[in-house]
Amino acid sequence: MLELGPGIPLAYIFVSGLLPCPYAVMIRRALMRRSMGYTPSGHPDAAFGAHQIETEEICMSQALERNETDNALAGPAKKSTTDAPKLAAISGDRPLRILLPSYRSNPTTGGQGVYMRHIAKALVELGHQVDVISGPPYPEIDPRVKLIKLPSLDLYANPHPIKSIRPWMLASPIDLFEWWSHATGGFSEPYTFCARMARYVRGTIADYDVCHDNQTLGWGLLKLRDMGLPIVGTIHHPITMDRRIDIQHAKTLSLKLLKRRWYSFLNMQIKVARQLDPLIVVSESTRRDVVREFGVDASKTRLVLHGIDHLQFRPMPHVKRRDDLIVACASADVPLKGLIYLIRAYAELLKTRPNLRLKVIGRLREGNTTDELRAFGIMDKVEFVTGVTDEDITTIYNEATIAVSPSVYEGFGFPCGEAMSCGTPVIATDGGSLPEVVGDAGIIVPHSNPPALARAIAAMLDDPDMRARYGEAGRERILAKFKWERAARECVEIYRQTIADADHRLERARA
Repeated sequence: MLELGPGIPLAYIFVSGLLPCPYAVMIRRALMRRSMGYTPSGHPDAAFGAHQIETEEICMSQALERNETDNALAGPAKKSTTDAPKLAAISGDRPLRILLPSYRSNPTTGGQGVYMRHIAKALVELGHQVDVISGPPYPEIDPRVKLIKLPSLDLYANPHPIKSIRPWMLASPIDLFEWWSHATGGFSEPYTFCARMARYVRGTIADYDVCHDNQTLGWGLLKLRDMGLPIVGTIHHPITMDRRIDIQHAKTLSLKLLKRRWYSFLNMQIKVARQLDPLIVVSESTRRDVVREFGVDASKTRLVLHGIDHLQFRPMPHVKRRDDLIVACASADVPLKGLIYLIRAYAELLKTRPNLRLKVIGRLREGNTTDELRAFGIMDKVEFVTGVTDEDITTIYNEATIAVSPSVYEGFGFPCGEAMSCGTPVIATDGGSLPEVVGDAGIIVPHSNPPALARAIAAMLDDPDMRARYGEAGRERILAKFKWERAARECVEIYRQTIADADHRLERARA
């Protein structure tokens, strides 16, 4: 039976009434033409308003399916010309050929994009060959890293995603599932990206020694593993934490249900994570949470702390540090980041410090944050800055009196580490891994606790010597423990062991 996605028959779309009858007719016609060997060569409807996608990218899924059919007729996937163990790769006698998948990799989309950019650069600087395969929005990567663009429907960039359905788009079950999931409130990108990747990489398995997944955790990874490519997983933090906090902060029942629907991809990620060995975790906190939340065997996890770009995020002696500026880097519409608790603490501090300013690196959107600002009457006191470069952020941290990380939970906490790297004194919560990042080089307070946060900020504002000590200690801690070169070397050790383990399993299977 032709399926729309993971276990969802295409017929379900028609029976359920989720598609109007004309759309059902278009799908049937597209599938019939496809079954007869017809593939469209051009699509005049490819424009999404001002958003233009090239025809060759839009056809990617259909092309991948054709390639899969051709491969099936030609025989099994291409294999190495020798069955001998990959001794050179395992022993370190030659550089590794590494595939790094990530369904969304632009640094503006979050920490996973930051991780992809820096770990790929650090690996090539160690002499390894690195290919990044990514869906849109695409990453900003070092020119020495090859970028394989794997187009999707990119419906979040489309101002009218529901209306974007086209017959040529629906000729692919993967495309159809991506559109249907988005139209019904789901998030299918981890699944659809991995499905497309498995088809794309099928004929080039022998070109890579190992695949290091950036928390896509889709079924396609298991297909690659079954084709013979060793897989190393990474979990920055279990998204079950996001789901729980998001649903808790949703104000209406309908919004709670929509949130639950959006996070339904977690069912797949949990099952895939349990089947991967090894799994890199980025903090001891993440390790504990992954074992508890995902049911992963702790013995399969490997700790590799993230790095911080200490060359970019640096002290700027020529920038004058202010004595009245609190800075936070937080998404205003993500409850996990805890910005509302910092706003409440800031409102309390304004009662005795009316000139105190708060600058947030992030975009202000309507929601809980704007409600808090209006309730306290301080909308004009808080500045939100967006569209800034890393150099701009470095300057902002160097101007700040204090940097605050108010998160309810963090798998790692890049903004906190970047502020420390700039020599800015930090106050962070005990949410997730933040205490592991800060150590004794800052002040730690309970998460979701505005009074405790306000007291810590007041104490640091009143003590310049404390600020100087913590600022210096923060920079030293980053240089000692959080360089990307160290992270890359530890990853390479895990890669080589994973390749060796996979080779041993193959030898046992042949025996």
